[in-house]
Amino acid sequence: MHDASRTRRQLQREIDALRGRVVLLEETVTKMRHRGESHGAASLTDRLTGLPNRAMFYDTLNNALSSAKESGGKLAVIFFALDRFKLINDTLGQFVGDALLQETAVRLDACLAPRDTLCRPGRNEFLLLLPGMGCRDDVQQVVADVFDAMADSFLLADQELVINANMGICLYPEGGGSADALIRNAYAALLKAKDFGKNSHRFFSPQSYESEFGRLLLENDLRRAVNRQDFSLHYQPQVDLQGGRVVGVEALARWEHQTLGNISPDQFIPLAEDIGVMAPLGEWVLRTACEHHLACSSSGCQPVRYAVNLSPTQLHSGNLVPWIFSVLEETGLDPNFLELEITEGALLKNSKATVAAFNTLHAEGVRIAIDDFGTGYSSLAYLSQFPISKLKIDKTFTSAVTTDEKSAAISRAIISLAHSLDMRVMAEGVETREQLDYLRDLECDEIQGYLVSCPLPANETMQFLARHSLSEFPL
Repeated sequence: MHDASRTRRQLQREIDALRGRVVLLEETVTKMRHRGESHGAASLTDRLTGLPNRAMFYDTLNNALSSAKESGGKLAVIFFALDRFKLINDTLGQFVGDALLQETAVRLDACLAPRDTLCRPGRNEFLLLLPGMGCRDDVQQVVADVFDAMADSFLLADQELVINANMGICLYPEGGGSADALIRNAYAALLKAKDFGKNSHRFFSPQSYESEFGRLLLENDLRRAVNRQDFSLHYQPQVDLQGGRVVGVEALARWEHQTLGNISPDQFIPLAEDIGVMAPLGEWVLRTACEHHLACSSSGCQPVRYAVNLSPTQLHSGNLVPWIFSVLEETGLDPNFLELEITEGALLKNSKATVAAFNTLHAEGVRIAIDDFGTGYSSLAYLSQFPISKLKIDKTFTSAVTTDEKSAAISRAIISLAHSLDMRVMAEGVETREQLDYLRDLECDEIQGYLVSCPLPANETMQFLARHSLSEFPL
């Protein structure tokens, strides 16, 4: 009983101490609230801290901008955010979260000059307006003062907590000419600061923002294009060097952006991987290629092999085999006419499951080719583990095969290696007759490149195949 009574008394003292600190905070906040209300109605202040809210901050910023434009002056807007505030609020309670916001407001206010404005737009965020301050060194000093003020631990719920924060800074006039632009760009700089870790700050850079904002717009447009299947496939013919026959085509995705025009696959394919839409895009490519193959066959063209690129996301999805077999079954394409191209980099994530998947596909007639061979990082041991049918010599070697001894030696070695493993070899990017003759002398099996044809739209591909179905391609 004695211990229990002592515990209750100790707890009561701690509660009283906490209430005392809150009272002290409330007194300071009350003073700040009076200062905020002196600018206008109470509806323009934040109820918790007494600071100006977003609406009042906009008015103050617009007035400061008008003065700066008339006088040729400068100003700075700082977007400040507490780190992990939601975690504190959820674990220690809203009472503690409110106390943290109030004390943060007090510490920030102490760092500012009388002419400066501090605002709490909401949540864990604060806005600082520094009129007449457009020099980075001066702003840096304020930023340093703020971080110093935040460095002292916060005593919350009888726990000393170290609270971290980030700041984004936008300067007028280089960072924007309106209140909306300055606040938005300060926020963009804040997001950039968060990428650099806790207690970081970044100044807004128009060049960096345009690049990042452009990427954001392109991401949104790409998601929309995938949902609408707003792509097309072009097909680049592949020719057998010995017999001169067209033996296949490679399906290549094309995206015609409404305002930016043709977006290179080198740009939108990695972007599709990054934002998680490669799976639906890849499925559309495979299905469309299979359907085009059947359309060509139905029109009387001699059936040829269709090569489709497989992304690392698709390769390691865990449902590669059922997905491909499902598309083949739904479209009715014979597996013997499908070739899957993978890069060397994808082989780095070699697993028993991937080997088993390729073995299953190979057993049904699907062929596996390694694209851009010689430019990646795969071990030659992989060539014996996977059921690979073909190696494709990268165009960087092909383009220099007649002018660079090292490129010629690498091409010769790849062809010899492939043939020793009972694989075929295709050279990509063949553009000149000299390259063709040299590769033929090396006994390369197939070629692909502008010497044969550029990638063709679907209807022109059908016409090309119709012309060369029963006759040799003139090489």
